[in-house]
Amino acid sequence: MSTYFVTGTDTDAGKTLATSALLYAARAQGLSTLGLKPVASGSDANPDGLCNRDALALQAQSAPPVSYATVNPWAFEPAIAPHLAASEAGDPLSLDAIVNTLAATLEEFPRTLTLIEGAGGWRVPLNAHADFCDLPRAMNLPVILVVGLKLGCLNHARLTAEAILADGLPLAGWVGSVVDPAFAADPSRYAANLAVLEHRLPAPCLGILPFLNTPAAATAHHYLSLAPLLTLEPQ
Repeated sequence: MSTYFVTGTDTDAGKTLATSALLYAARAQGLSTLGLKPVASGSDANPDGLCNRDALALQAQSAPPVSYATVNPWAFEPAIAPHLAASEAGDPLSLDAIVNTLAATLEEFPRTLTLIEGAGGWRVPLNAHADFCDLPRAMNLPVILVVGLKLGCLNHARLTAEAILADGLPLAGWVGSVVDPAFAADPSRYAANLAVLEHRLPAPCLGILPFLNTPAAATAHHYLSLAPLLTLEPQ
C-alpha cells in the first residue's frame, strides 16, 4: 500500500482536483483507492448531516466505495479556518483523535493508493497547540505538494517544500495547478516559471494541471503521472 498526505501552497491551490485526479488515474489502472479529508470546513447541510464538496469528490474516487463519514469524520459548516469552525461548533479538534481515526481507517480499508488531503497550507492551525502538518508528522507520511500556479508561487512553493523537509518528512512529488489563467498567458514566461519549480523543488513533478473551466478528475488525470508514487503491485 502507498499512503500520502496532500498539502498545498495555500487555500484554493487545487489540492482536491489534484488529489481526485491522482485517485482517478489509479482507478483507471484497476488499482484500489481511498481518498480521505479528515477535517473540512465550508460544508452544506443535507438530510444525512453536513457534507463538504471536496470530501464528496474524494469519496467519488474511492474504490471500493466507502461511507462519507469514513472520508470526512469532522465536517463544519462555515467556510473559515477549520480550527475556528471547530471552536464555534463546540467541537475542538484533537490531534490524537484525528490520528487514531486515520490509523483505524487505514487498517480497515487497505488500498493500493490512499491520499489524505489536508486543509489550506502546511501551517494551517489544527487547534491552539497543533497544526495540520502535525498529522503527517505523527503518522510519518510522505507528502505531495500541490502548487497553485499564480504570481508568487515560486516563493510559496519553495518555502512550503523547505518546511516539509525541516519537519522531517519526505517530499514525494509535486503537482502544479494553474489557478490564475493570466499566469500561463505568456508561454515563455510560464515555461520559465515552471523551469524554476522543476529545478528548485527537491521532488519529481507529477504533472501540471492547466486551468480548466470545468474542473473534473476525469479530465485532469490525463495530465498527471502515478509512476513516482506507486511502490507496490496492484491489489
